[in-house]
Amino acid sequence: MSKLTKNQKVVYAKVDSTKQYKLADACNLLKEVSFTKFDSSVDIAMRLGVDPRKANQMVRGVVTLPHGTGKTVRVLVLCTPDKEAEAKEAGADHVGLDEYIEKIKGGWTDIDVIICTPSVMAKIGPIGRILGPRGLMPNPKTGTVTMEVGNAVKEVKAGKIDFKVDKQGIVHASIGKVSFAAEKLAENALEFIKTVMKLKPQALKGTYVKSVFISSTMSPGINIDSKSIGAAE
Repeated sequence: MSKLTKNQKVVYAKVDSTKQYKLADACNLLKEVSFTKFDSSVDIAMRLGVDPRKANQMVRGVVTLPHGTGKTVRVLVLCTPDKEAEAKEAGADHVGLDEYIEKIKGGWTDIDVIICTPSVMAKIGPIGRILGPRGLMPNPKTGTVTMEVGNAVKEVKAGKIDFKVDKQGIVHASIGKVSFAAEKLAENALEFIKTVMKLKPQALKGTYVKSVFISSTMSPGINIDSKSIGAAE
């Protein structure tokens, strides 16, 4: 680890790494120990006792955060002309089809979410190798392949996020900004935790949630007491 600045030393001293904090206390503390000059993102990381290599222990889901993420989500809707007006009215940033597929083939991925109708999936297939690694591939399970493109755009803009356990057995999500009130951060965190809890694989034997940490950009991670949030399973 690189040498800590004076500011960082003061901040790190406030967080007791041996302690587990109640969620509300952790959110209050996080606001105290975030010292970036910009409005940092707040992230949650849940370490699960699953083996992500086993298909029957895969944890993947969608959650709508009650207070949104605080980020501006740039949405591209790939659809046929009859759906374009619906997508634009709902607030999509980009709407079209062939011209955007060509732009993506040329390396353009200046977007956060792609929503499409089922009928255009065949056209999107060839750009899957570009979209997949960036987490941009539309998927019916996350509601991004749908005929209801207007609703899908509104939900994503309002704070709907999808998440998937990584190879280390950790699920990460951005649940707000440091500028959020501590109560709002706690409510967003709790909604995410409850959603992950409901996805406990039936095949899993043993502990499901091993640890829960919240942090902001460059802040120390704060360990949350699983029992205080009903995640001690």
